Amino acid sequence: MHKLSLLAIAVGVGLVPTQQAFAQDSEADAERIERISVTGSRVLRAEAESAAPVQVFTAEDIEASGLTSMELVLQKMSASAGFGGNQTSAYWVGGGWGTTQVNLRGLGANRTLVLLNGRRVVNGGTGANSSVDLNTLPLTMVERIEVLKDGASAIYGADAVAGVVNVITRKSFDGVMVEGRLAGTEEGDGEERSVNLMFGTSSDRGRLVSTISFRDTDAVNMADRAPCALAETSPGELGCFGSASTPGGRAVITSGPETGRMINFNQTAGGDPKGFETYSAGTHNVDFFDMLNAVNPVTTISFSTFGDYRVGEETYVFTEVLYNNRRSNQIATPGTLRNIDYSADHPDNPVGEDIRIVQRRLEEAGPRGFEQDVNTFRVVAGMNGLIDYNWAWEVAYNFGRTTGNDAGTNIANLERMNRAIDPDTCGSNGVPCADLIGLGNVSQEALDYMLFRINDYGGNQQQSLTANIAGDLFEIGDRVIPVAFGFEHRKERGWREPDSSVVAGIMNTNRQEPLSGHYSVSELYAETSVPLISDQKFADSVFLDLAYRYSDYDTFGSDGNYKLGLHWNVNENVKFRATQSTAFRVPNIPELFGGIGEGNLTTSDPCSGWDQPGADPTVAANCQADGVPAGYTQFGSTVLTRTGGNPELQPEDADTFTAGVVWDVAYVEGLQFTLDYFDIKIENAIRGVAGSTKLNACYNSDGLSHPFCSADTFTRDPLTGSLDFLSAQPDNVATENVSGMDASAFYRTTMFGLDAKFNVNLTYLDEYTIEPFPGASAIEYAGKITGGSGSYTRIRSDASATFSGEQWQFHYGVRMIGAADDINASPGDLGSKVSNTFYHNAQGAWFFDDNWTLSAGVNNLFDKKAPFIQSWTDANTDTMTYDLMGRQLYVKLRYQF
Repeated sequence: MHKLSLLAIAVGVGLVPTQQAFAQDSEADAERIERISVTGSRVLRAEAESAAPVQVFTAEDIEASGLTSMELVLQKMSASAGFGGNQTSAYWVGGGWGTTQVNLRGLGANRTLVLLNGRRVVNGGTGANSSVDLNTLPLTMVERIEVLKDGASAIYGADAVAGVVNVITRKSFDGVMVEGRLAGTEEGDGEERSVNLMFGTSSDRGRLVSTISFRDTDAVNMADRAPCALAETSPGELGCFGSASTPGGRAVITSGPETGRMINFNQTAGGDPKGFETYSAGTHNVDFFDMLNAVNPVTTISFSTFGDYRVGEETYVFTEVLYNNRRSNQIATPGTLRNIDYSADHPDNPVGEDIRIVQRRLEEAGPRGFEQDVNTFRVVAGMNGLIDYNWAWEVAYNFGRTTGNDAGTNIANLERMNRAIDPDTCGSNGVPCADLIGLGNVSQEALDYMLFRINDYGGNQQQSLTANIAGDLFEIGDRVIPVAFGFEHRKERGWREPDSSVVAGIMNTNRQEPLSGHYSVSELYAETSVPLISDQKFADSVFLDLAYRYSDYDTFGSDGNYKLGLHWNVNENVKFRATQSTAFRVPNIPELFGGIGEGNLTTSDPCSGWDQPGADPTVAANCQADGVPAGYTQFGSTVLTRTGGNPELQPEDADTFTAGVVWDVAYVEGLQFTLDYFDIKIENAIRGVAGSTKLNACYNSDGLSHPFCSADTFTRDPLTGSLDFLSAQPDNVATENVSGMDASAFYRTTMFGLDAKFNVNLTYLDEYTIEPFPGASAIEYAGKITGGSGSYTRIRSDASATFSGEQWQFHYGVRMIGAADDINASPGDLGSKVSNTFYHNAQGAWFFDDNWTLSAGVNNLFDKKAPFIQSWTDANTDTMTYDLMGRQLYVKLRYQF
């Protein structure tokens, strides 16, 4: 395969950052310096390290740890924070239920760029999504995963703000490998089954590697992990509380002498079908955890194939094909009907006065169900090669498409419900009568008439054409000046088509508008690495890395981003590195083209009564300057407000600085330490702000100077001064700052005749500050659990030790999630603070012979329970951060020949 090592270099310049040799078939091979490409750079260089901090997970590391999905590998990194969808996240918004993401630094999944062999991957989900679904990338095909923890828009384009995850696949494999894995929790649930097959072949002209993977996981019911919803019911004590959406119906009397009395209708099986009593939360609220999952089931089937073939002396064709099908589902509490008025003479009303059912849970129908069926297809085809053994080139076409169907069951049709409870329309023409007052009074015939299955459809599509070339521009002394140039044209498209009944607003669910949009971009980039100093006492070598990328979007216009990197090798043991770069994120399809609608939303006008005694003088002066007449009072409580996407959005801008040191300890062979500082500042960040908040920010600013005072935000009737338009669309108004330290230690040695590897990674988050809009109070996330956006603990770490003998291997890992305060809780309250949480995992493997391997392991070895968080998301904890499975046991058998 000597000739194919040349192909590896050509592929390397096409953004496959593998450590392959740059060689020629002659006696000059020994004189040539090995040339490689690394993640975060496109030039070919003589060293495996660049100025950018990169964390690498090899296939061997992943195999030893027992991790089975891309989600588990990446979300357990110490550099991950915040919210990335996973199996314990029941309600991932934006058409992405069932998806899993990686979220570096907690800056958002859409600010982490995911690549496959250095090329972009189409977004995943059920339509118009903003990030890659990690479910589409099975671990079987992975050779290694390189995580660049640095901004890299100058190298890779948009969205590489927090960093880049580059998944590199196996390029060569001869033989067949088949393995099966079975896992389950100690509780007897959450069973997981997986089967993987890999086969490959190679010759002196080409290679082919293919994989087939199947993974299926069962649900874990939330009530089996947390029997009820908890709150501090008395000082220092936790107690259960339930949902105020009661099975019999909670109502308020709206006429007569008892107007305002809250009552609850019978919700006891066998009780008085029309009985009612004064509502009491402690008596009538109901548990709901049994209607939710702690872990949602997912089934994935994947196929991939990667191949290349030599068609000329140094010219190759290559292709990559990936297909993935994901089926996932979730359950939710039965649908709740709200604000239904019954007159005193309604035949179903036993009260004798007018009433309004505030909330009534359709217990008779059982839980609602939500399911997704998502298909992802990706194909890459291209050619690459070498020119004079010194210049590597590549041209490639990348096509990716995701299509998804998602459905909801037991969804009430409100139009039909209104007909079924109206005594003038029910009982004839095929309309049954539905008695909603009291548990068990709704007949099956009425349920069949009112409840529907809704079906939505959506997708994402990505096309790109890339051309790259890299080589040596000229020599300076004994050093060469490597350069890389390239061009990319990319088109992105997303769409989502909700069920027609949801669009019409007649279903008991959030009304949605159809969504469709697209944009295209053409980009040019150039990169070089200039040797500044060599062979000095204070420096073996110093390199200056330079990169610039010009991007031209059909929606935003042009943008340019640069990267400067300094790589200082003091000697063979100590290396300093630093980068300064700019990055950007383009608005995604939903942010740009999300269904724009207008409606009358509740809004407070700060100019109402501006000239009355006690009014704020700044507000009064601004209202008068804005032409609001004296004596003005807001005429109603609502204002015509525009919501949805904003096609006027511009890209977010980021400045990133990293600096660090790599120390290979000279007197301890195999020991290495790294320490890196990171600082990221994002301006013009996209954020939605409520209409009332925008108005208050404007009129409380000096001289109406706030950006929200523009005519794009709101307008007033010039005659009456009343608000006649207000925008609540997202804007480029926020600022985010994040900084901290990454540290790692790696040690490889021989102990007691065994090969031993020790690895520790730690991230310290010093600052994460968000200013939602100019002039707003800053929100401090560092050291906090947010209760909706995940955890931003100051310290996260993971450590592992692996011992290998001739016929066996043992791996032990510990992951630590640091202490944090609940951002929404008062100090001293139960659940306001979480202490350090440790998870222990262990795996052993026995190699029977060259063909058979048996592995077994335990995750969450000590069955660490998830801590109570006061502002919990589900299961009384932060399901985005802590483990709900409990102790999990697994066994895996592999055969390879």
